[in-house]
Amino acid sequence: MTSRIRSIALLSVLLGAPLAQPALADASLATQPTYSYQLIDTFEVKGRQGVTSDGEFYYVSGSKALYKYDKSGKLIQSNETPFEGYPIPANHIGGIDVFNDEIFVSAENFADGIGKDIQIAIHDAKTLKLKRAFSFEPSSGQQEVSGICVDTNKRIVWMVSWVGEESGRYIYGYSLDTGKYLRKVHLQPPPQWIQGIHYWKGKLYVTADDGTADDKEPDNLYRVDVTDKTYAHVVREKVFDDVKFQGEIEAGGVDPKTGDFLVLFNRGSRIVLGMVKGFYPGYDREISEVYRYKVTPFSAK
Repeated sequence: MTSRIRSIALLSVLLGAPLAQPALADASLATQPTYSYQLIDTFEVKGRQGVTSDGEFYYVSGSKALYKYDKSGKLIQSNETPFEGYPIPANHIGGIDVFNDEIFVSAENFADGIGKDIQIAIHDAKTLKLKRAFSFEPSSGQQEVSGICVDTNKRIVWMVSWVGEESGRYIYGYSLDTGKYLRKVHLQPPPQWIQGIHYWKGKLYVTADDGTADDKEPDNLYRVDVTDKTYAHVVREKVFDDVKFQGEIEAGGVDPKTGDFLVLFNRGSRIVLGMVKGFYPGYDREISEVYRYKVTPFSAK
């Protein structure tokens, strides 16, 4: 601290005036949440990895399955052999997104916290069957994939990682049109244990399993302000202290017709390195549920 700043601080204390806070390096950065989130309802689903919507249906991913639900939460279609036709063998699906009647699937081979053979698999939203796929770029540094989304504005497919040396520090972008790797963006500050990513109205949002379930700590949603820079500003958007039981947050997305935010939570199971290892007292199975929230811009309140 310089002598000038020390003098100002001392004078403020003597006069009883509040101490001025240092200015942000970039005064344009927003530091507060954009929306408030009011829980509407929940419904149980078969998949445990993520949920998305095209406005007409809800699509849910399991580790080894894809499901389609109507807007009342009724299961209407399943694909429990989703890896048929994959150019690279896979055994695990993370989060998903839907765009132009296609489901974008984050797929890999995953076991005991280690992922490999990452790929983006694109399924038909009507049949849930594979249409095409393309692999990730190893030079990106990505070591696992937990979620995926389509940035319809920049026409970029973004992926996130749950584990690995770069976990939580970067998001990875691929061209929606060609599948070519474009760049990675450094998140500042980086969330921990990212599970999902979604795009909404010019911003990216990531869900993070950063609360310790054993200590009943809530998980969080973060907003990511991506620009043309190599880094992006991160703001905590919501604390999920309103769930039935603190467990594991997964991927989510916004219903484009209603504007409701959907997010998948698992409760009851103990998770070790991404795998179910027993259950908490009072549970003999894992329960996967979609939480549906009404979203209101703070400026509209």
